Amino acid sequence: MQETMRTWAEISLDNLEHNYRAIRAALPQECRFLALMKADAYGHGAVAAARRLEECGADYFAVACLAEALELRRAGVKAPVLILGHTPEDYTPILIAENLTQTVTCLAKAVEYSAAAVKYGGTLRIHLKIDTGMSRLGYLVAGQHFEQGVENIVSSCTLPGLDAEGIYTHFAVSDEEGEEARDYTLRQLELFRSVIAAAQARGVSFRVRHCANSGGVLNYPEAAMDMVRPGLLLYGYGDGGRLGLKPCMRLMTHVSTIKIYDAHTKISYGGIYETKTATRVGVLPIGYADGLFRCLSNKCEFYTQGGFAPQIGRICMDMCMIDLSRLPQANVESTVEIFGPNASLDKLAAEAGTVPYELLCAVSKRVPRVYI
Repeated sequence: MQETMRTWAEISLDNLEHNYRAIRAALPQECRFLALMKADAYGHGAVAAARRLEECGADYFAVACLAEALELRRAGVKAPVLILGHTPEDYTPILIAENLTQTVTCLAKAVEYSAAAVKYGGTLRIHLKIDTGMSRLGYLVAGQHFEQGVENIVSSCTLPGLDAEGIYTHFAVSDEEGEEARDYTLRQLELFRSVIAAAQARGVSFRVRHCANSGGVLNYPEAAMDMVRPGLLLYGYGDGGRLGLKPCMRLMTHVSTIKIYDAHTKISYGGIYETKTATRVGVLPIGYADGLFRCLSNKCEFYTQGGFAPQIGRICMDMCMIDLSRLPQANVESTVEIFGPNASLDKLAAEAGTVPYELLCAVSKRVPRVYI
């Protein structure tokens, strides 16, 4: 099948299952497992990934928006799905009908969802998000906002038409090293616990409390609570070898053309690369429209028959060039690994000045996913 494709991404569902079981084995026995499926399961294909993980026993899934949640439901995924982002209250009937869990980030939104649920005649399951230091979404509870924040949380939970099943927060630096990052994360955890305790003292408790993202799972076992939310870990990155995780994606292309250019030939847009000697140049049918960032131009190398070939010239929308002068074994139709077992995604991300998440999510929809 791959022979008919210009570029493709091989997805190992066996590696995904391996990672799920390895992470689960590191958790307390009763701790639930929420698998992140947002951004098409970080580029791996949310439907295929969720189906496999549901078979394995994943307790919950999370997505960014209603459209992503409905994609899972239409594919037959039955497990609870938490929407992390905002859904307009007009869609409350759909949330209820599809048995979806909606994040609520402030009292005003809780009031809107409550009114919509009552009007519809149903009950909307919600998880309240608490801002303990991410400074993005969530009930304000830090410092002088604590008492009012707890009051708003309690008020939200007592509104009609809402089932406040869960409460959660998000760590900002749990995946970073150093005492400063550790102190910050532990302060977030302590504040989260204090909010839960204060709400409980006012008669409000939650069936599901969760705060451990990938960094939390790996570095803060005390943060496991009732459920964890691994994202990048699930797809095989970020554990530093500690859990024995396996990358699930291998981005592949092939050499479509080979030409030998004379010395002092400028390659690609802008002429930013010039050959020094006669150079055997391979053209690859992959570019920034496929997710290979233009900023990587002249900075990276890809694995092909015989070894690594430097990328040369500016990366185009649909193509890029590599230097095959030292790899006579590589020919037209030779496969090329952009990242995978032989070519490090972490290294490629560092060369792009970003994180592995971004490169995985950047692999575009036009790149076929081949499940192996």
